[in-house]
Amino acid sequence: MGEFTHTDSEGKARMVDVTSKAESERAASAFAEVHLGKDAFESVKNNSNKKGDVLSVAKIAGIQAAKRTDELIPLCHNIFISSVDLTFELNRDKKTIEITSLVKTVSRTGVEMEALTAVSIAALTIYDMCKAIDKAITISDICLLTKSGGKSGTYSRKDL
Repeated sequence: MGEFTHTDSEGKARMVDVTSKAESERAASAFAEVHLGKDAFESVKNNSNKKGDVLSVAKIAGIQAAKRTDELIPLCHNIFISSVDLTFELNRDKKTIEITSLVKTVSRTGVEMEALTAVSIAALTIYDMCKAIDKAITISDICLLTKSGGKSGTYSRKDL
């Protein structure tokens, strides 16, 4: 493990200065899983939720969230995002929705937080749209799957 980069010599929080870093292509993907009851799962699967198309709304929410990550996470940089995409896999046996994000940029800093924010807000949007059917919905396994670019190179999670 390296040293913490978000603290100064006195241990106080600070934003990392990326001025001298080279711009490079960077990408990150993240994952979240939403656990639903049978009725809520069926309403998403059949697109019969009274609030509308749950997955389309969740996708838009995730994209918006990725673009606004710097407003939500205090020490994140405001960076230009080239691309954001979210995919949703419905698992009928487990009654889950697996959410995966992919965020890309050409920047001096990475997009890991944007990818994680995208899946988190998409999952919360699913919860919001299904809570009238099932209040026992849970969200789990939010994690970084991959990142590429920058000084630290490539990372790929092995356990999912």
